[in-house]
Amino acid sequence: MAQLLAVVGGADLSTHAVLAVEALRKAARRRDQPIALELRGPGTSGNPLPESAIRDAEAVLLVGSGDLGEGRFGALRRAKVAIEDVLTDVNAVIDRALGGAAPIQDPAAAAGVTGATRAIRIVAITSCPTGIAHTFMAAEGIQGAAKALGHAVRVETQGSVGARDALTQAEIAEADLVLIAADTGVDRRRFAGKRVYAATTKAAIRDGRGLIATALLEASLQAAAEAEPRASGPTRPAAERKAGAYKHLMTGVSFMLPFVVAGGLLIALAFAFGGIDAMAPGHAGTLGYALGEIGAKGAFALIVPALAGYIAYSIADRPGIAPGMIGGMLAANLQAGFLGGIAAGFIAGYTVAFLNRHIRLHKNLEGLKPVLILPLLATLVTGLLMVYVVGVPVAAILAALTGWLKGMQGASALVLGLVLGGMMAVDMGGPINKAAYASAAALIASGVTAPMAAVMIGGMTPPLGLALATRLFANRFTEAEREAGGAAAVLGAAFITEGAIPFAAADPLRVIPSLVAGSAIAGAIALSLGVELKVPHGGLFVLPIPNAVTNVTGALIALVAGTVVTALLVGLLKKRAA
Repeated sequence: MAQLLAVVGGADLSTHAVLAVEALRKAARRRDQPIALELRGPGTSGNPLPESAIRDAEAVLLVGSGDLGEGRFGALRRAKVAIEDVLTDVNAVIDRALGGAAPIQDPAAAAGVTGATRAIRIVAITSCPTGIAHTFMAAEGIQGAAKALGHAVRVETQGSVGARDALTQAEIAEADLVLIAADTGVDRRRFAGKRVYAATTKAAIRDGRGLIATALLEASLQAAAEAEPRASGPTRPAAERKAGAYKHLMTGVSFMLPFVVAGGLLIALAFAFGGIDAMAPGHAGTLGYALGEIGAKGAFALIVPALAGYIAYSIADRPGIAPGMIGGMLAANLQAGFLGGIAAGFIAGYTVAFLNRHIRLHKNLEGLKPVLILPLLATLVTGLLMVYVVGVPVAAILAALTGWLKGMQGASALVLGLVLGGMMAVDMGGPINKAAYASAAALIASGVTAPMAAVMIGGMTPPLGLALATRLFANRFTEAEREAGGAAAVLGAAFITEGAIPFAAADPLRVIPSLVAGSAIAGAIALSLGVELKVPHGGLFVLPIPNAVTNVTGALIALVAGTVVTALLVGLLKKRAA
């Protein structure tokens, strides 16, 4: 078989060039086609084609832009294509290079479409635990990339408040590719029979074009809607499998948050209307008592079951919900709290997944598995483990943790505030930020509300500090960054830490340490002054709510101090803008 040469030039699209090289390598291997590949950067060649390969070749494929070294190839037959052509239909590109096909007319073939034009139809879902910043930043990343590549796209955003711009069945039916960019579990049953690719929100925010290109190459067919739960299905993309325990935990947290918010605010309103003893039995029948009952015995009672149920759902789909929620209710009854709920969720989810893989029934009975057999057996296993093995020791651990946190004073409060506040600014919405946030939000259910104050104030400080820096040290920022300072201030006031990301991305070595320092100081001051916060979101907008914040003055002092420290450090470390 004739030897094929391929030279890929990335120029300013280095990520796409690497993807194109890998796509050519894999496609050639599948076809048993000998191929020699060279990846070239701006003016350099890291893996030049050997002279022997050039001598034995019959054709050369020139991909991308820049200096591809065409002078080496003499009279060899040549085909020139764009990187996007390789990423959308690599087989057609190879056929063209070998002279076995007409010019590329079906670049959508990689999406499972035949007879299509270059533009394909994409439907996408984005989701993060809180459904605020990363959800919409990922949506914008996908929309911008699809528009630049000439594809049609519709994006549904999902968060703790539900779905916005929901995809219709007609749009899904017409789509060539389903793209999921989520840090939480997403129900994929409605995409049965479609090519689906799943990744994280970070992938869509950082490189939307690369994500779409990878999805076109690696998307797999979604099983039919009546198929077994996804926990055992072979069609889960590698990107989704790699998410692991973190994604499952964040799914549980995202479903838990509305219960925490509603319950916390209702309890605060109960105190506002009925005084500090509004929930005492003697006040039964009053408005304050009713609000307290709804918040404490309604919303708060469901926090741990919701957390456990949706961790299990993320692992094993719908059959995991019942065992997970029942395990979570047992955890709450055993005083094991959110730690027990997390344990119950993972036990239930992985038990369902294990049983689903190993129980095989006649096809006429297969429908009983998700509604009867799996929930029953998994609930039995989870319940017995919670009662006899997990519940008591976890309850003891939680009681010790709760006692320590409630008794924090002086140095211990300062250190915890430093750590939690600093964690909020390290990656501004990434895993470290979310770990601190999820822990503090879960502790609210156990009556520990001080860590949430350090987390929220520490999370508000980065964008507020940068907004202040753009005013105090305008010469350190470009005109576009100065204009973005106003938006960062609004985002910071609403506790959307991601408003600092554009500034950090432009100068990470100077900006991120400044953000971490300011947030750590804000968190330390908040806990040292005894600030407590009963709701897990809202930023400055929760301060006027009676009793939602303990020591409002201390909270404002901490926020102002952290903001000023961040702004001064940014101004000191950043260089003048060109």
